[in-house]
Amino acid sequence: MGKIRTIFLVLLSSLVAVTSVGVLAEVEGAVVNSDRIAVVDSAVAIFGSATAQEKLRQAEQSSDFLSLKAKYESSSADLQAMAKEVESKRLTWSQEQAAEHQKKMGYAKADADLTVQKIKAEQQQLQQSILQELGPLAEQALQEIVKEEGIAVLLRAEAVLIANPEASITAKVAARIDQKVEQAKPQE
Repeated sequence: MGKIRTIFLVLLSSLVAVTSVGVLAEVEGAVVNSDRIAVVDSAVAIFGSATAQEKLRQAEQSSDFLSLKAKYESSSADLQAMAKEVESKRLTWSQEQAAEHQKKMGYAKADADLTVQKIKAEQQQLQQSILQELGPLAEQALQEIVKEEGIAVLLRAEAVLIANPEASITAKVAARIDQKVEQAKPQE
């Protein structure tokens, strides 16, 4: 019962906070007459931008990534072949043969697991790089869109239970990020 009461109080205070924001909001010295509430998922905006998608595509086609992917596929194929061999020969093997085969399978699994860890580490590093590069542009884009559209309250998508899809400015932020990247490119 205590949890329900706490949730109710949090919801009630959120409702009071949203309604008390009212109709006026000050954005960089200008008073904006708005009661618009918008929702954004910054990570989706950043990684949904054409710029981030291109960086991801380039990384997936890099020789390092293709090499790791080939190694994983090879290790997985080896494991599958060894598993089939176990199925067909396990009744005829001695304990030593079975133990040796199990040892080989352990090595192949360890190779596959290590390769997966390397792939995940590369992906995390790439994601961090993209966030560091595009994060400031996303922040600028958010501020500009909030000002242009007279948004009084901007909520993170993960904090919203239900929202009308029209309240989301995520796609606008992604498009604005790409626009800012294009503007920053040296003119040829």
